[in-house]
Amino acid sequence: MNVVVVGAGLAGLTAAAGLAERGIEVTVLEARDQVGGRTRGLEVAPERWVDAGAAYLGDRHVELHALIARLGLKTAPTTMTGASRFDLGEGQDTAAGRFPPLNAVALGDLFDQLADLTAAVRPDAPWLSPDAERLDSTTAAEWAEQQLTHPDARLFFPLFLGEMMAADPADISVLHMAFYLRSGGGLRYLNAFEGGAQQDRVAGGAHQLCEQLAAGLGERVRTGEPVHAIHQDADGATVLTAAGEYRADAVVIALPPLLADALEYQPALGSPRAGERTARGCAVKVNLVYPQPYWRDHGLSGWSVSAQGPLLSTVDDSPAEGGAGVLTGFVTGSEAHRFAALSPEEQREAAVEQAGRLFPQLPPPIAFHVTDWVNEPYSRGCYAALFGPGDWVRCGPELTAPQGRLHWAGTETSTEFFGLMEGAIRSGQRVVTELLADR
Repeated sequence: MNVVVVGAGLAGLTAAAGLAERGIEVTVLEARDQVGGRTRGLEVAPERWVDAGAAYLGDRHVELHALIARLGLKTAPTTMTGASRFDLGEGQDTAAGRFPPLNAVALGDLFDQLADLTAAVRPDAPWLSPDAERLDSTTAAEWAEQQLTHPDARLFFPLFLGEMMAADPADISVLHMAFYLRSGGGLRYLNAFEGGAQQDRVAGGAHQLCEQLAAGLGERVRTGEPVHAIHQDADGATVLTAAGEYRADAVVIALPPLLADALEYQPALGSPRAGERTARGCAVKVNLVYPQPYWRDHGLSGWSVSAQGPLLSTVDDSPAEGGAGVLTGFVTGSEAHRFAALSPEEQREAAVEQAGRLFPQLPPPIAFHVTDWVNEPYSRGCYAALFGPGDWVRCGPELTAPQGRLHWAGTETSTEFFGLMEGAIRSGQRVVTELLADR
């Protein structure tokens, strides 16, 4: 069997490595000049790296932990020692822990309602959940307008969704919101550092995962070759790039839904990968680099939440080995589109000014990095695609079903840990199982 894998992110490389280990001939085609997909490393000091893309993992991410161990990598804990900073409309505030200084009863009611929605969703097939049609036709913004009466709950809800899903509430259906939270392990697990989905990072950066998988595949990985068409016939499939054509018995398409739908298919796909309301994950990641993590000297953790952008939240991402202090800011939801439209100078000015208000002890950063995932042409958003009204009911049943010789991978095809690195790995493993069954 000869297989072409389209996309050298974590899902595609997991599939390619698994197939190669079983003696199947594999070629991986990647549009970018480097592998990694939605993982990306930034060297902030000599041999000190931080993540400009996917970063965090928890103890339930068993396949990711297994891959880290197999590659000889290690994890480092996410540092959260110290107080948090909040700017929620009435000036800056400092508080212990991560719970915002808002009405506790209102936020408790919000989380109770979200928990009820989450518990009612079928994680294996959200489109078969009770009341799925109604939940999938209602946006999270419409749900909030109907259900949230306290101003503190209305203020915090979009900030929460931005942090958890990189979503504007107007872009996603209630069904997608509830499924995403259920798929990732539930509200408490997804939102937690210690004991949760954000407990650890890959020491030295998550980009190493893809780089090492690609190194093991050697010349079978070809970068700088964007695929533009896939033609199937009775004898196989032809994958077309600007550099040439590749024949295959099967093709694994490990691309986000919007990118997968942008390819030309002959014959046409029987069902689309995305719907009319499918949106890009709205995330821009900002890394402010300092000689050391000065906030720790003042009893602060580096964690902050703000009602106004651009940095809706920040976290201490300083390398565990030392050598630099890194404050990572997350620009999400509708704010991500506004921030991405600014000039580089305007972006730096806005982010540095806000960081200075939140952490007044900070000097100007010695380096400043912006990773714009909203406009990244070969990702079209991050953390993952946002399924809008009607998407799950229309596209969900065919999400993983092969179409002829085409097989689908990517974190958006995983109903386990959708949108996370763990979901990407599991999707690649699923495709290996499918292809071996057809062998």
